[in-house]
Amino acid sequence: MKRFLGGGTACQQSRQPSRGVIPSGAVFQAKGGISVGSIRPRFLLRLVLSATLLTSGCVSGSRPPRIGNAARDFTVQDSDRTVTLSQFRGQVVILNFWATWCPPCVVELPSMIAMQDRIRGKGIVVLGVSIDVDGDAYHRFLKLRNVNFLTVRDPEQKVASMYGTTGWPESYIIDRQGVLRRKFVGPVDWNSPEVIDFLNKL
Repeated sequence: MKRFLGGGTACQQSRQPSRGVIPSGAVFQAKGGISVGSIRPRFLLRLVLSATLLTSGCVSGSRPPRIGNAARDFTVQDSDRTVTLSQFRGQVVILNFWATWCPPCVVELPSMIAMQDRIRGKGIVVLGVSIDVDGDAYHRFLKLRNVNFLTVRDPEQKVASMYGTTGWPESYIIDRQGVLRRKFVGPVDWNSPEVIDFLNKL
């Protein structure tokens, strides 16, 4: 997906690849120089089947949603409030996964605050889901930065896991019918003409 801040990157969570999952960019060659082409077909078939089974087992229940599909509903309850995604049906929702300790999240925050002020009356809402563990630091940050959009704290990362999020910030745009329309990984300039135009057309 296109990013709207040049060179923007996301905070990555330290996570080892799942068993049976070959990391992106891996070279299919052993140290001794044995390539896939030299492996016996029967062994190669077993290897592929084993990898497929292991992979499907690793992602079961946490497969990230796809654009064009209905957004997965969830409920988060923290010390401040209880929020359910489906309560916003009929509005455009910008679902933003973030954290106070994440520099790229802090970078995009001012534009998100300004955008929410600018188009709140059009039925477009930001729903932030923070993965902060320290509740006191989280509340101090909200007050210090004058955060004006609805945000809840999910320290166990249940919703982030449901959406397959491993880097922050990560945002989904959900239309008025509850369908995922766009995904952004990394910081976004939420006041850019392209973003505003896209939101206004939903």
